[in-house]
Amino acid sequence: MSAGQPLDRVLLARRAFAVAGLALLAYGVAQLFVVVAWPDLVLLGLWMVGALVVHDGLLSPLVLAVGAGLRRFVPARGRGFVQLALVAGSMITVVALPMIYLEGSQPPEKAILLQRYGLNLTVLLGLVAVVTLVLYAVRVAADGRSEERRSAESAEGAAQSGDS
Repeated sequence: MSAGQPLDRVLLARRAFAVAGLALLAYGVAQLFVVVAWPDLVLLGLWMVGALVVHDGLLSPLVLAVGAGLRRFVPARGRGFVQLALVAGSMITVVALPMIYLEGSQPPEKAILLQRYGLNLTVLLGLVAVVTLVLYAVRVAADGRSEERRSAESAEGAAQSGDS
């Protein structure tokens, strides 16, 4: 950097975060090899390969198919709201599924697994749907008001040009 150029703080911050991230990555990898036993590292590697196969072979094509279906069947004005609901609902479901699967499998001392996760998931997904519908209704109402304003302005402009 020459003496005449100003200090680019964004670039400096990016570089600082990159260095910090690489340092933390190196520390984490070193800890894996020092603390975790080799058989567990092999299992971790297999799990990561399995996660990659499930993500790239199942989840990504499913997301693309849902996106294509949304583009085909949902109007543009509502598509973003449906996408929001699907993303929020899928994240909630991914967190809840292991707990639903393990529900009732643990002793009462582990009280977190004594809840009714299926019912809780249903309530949360219903809440996501209601919030999404309310947000969409607000958007439709706002679009209606702006359309009324445009109609009134064009009618007013036509009346003024007719008076001249």
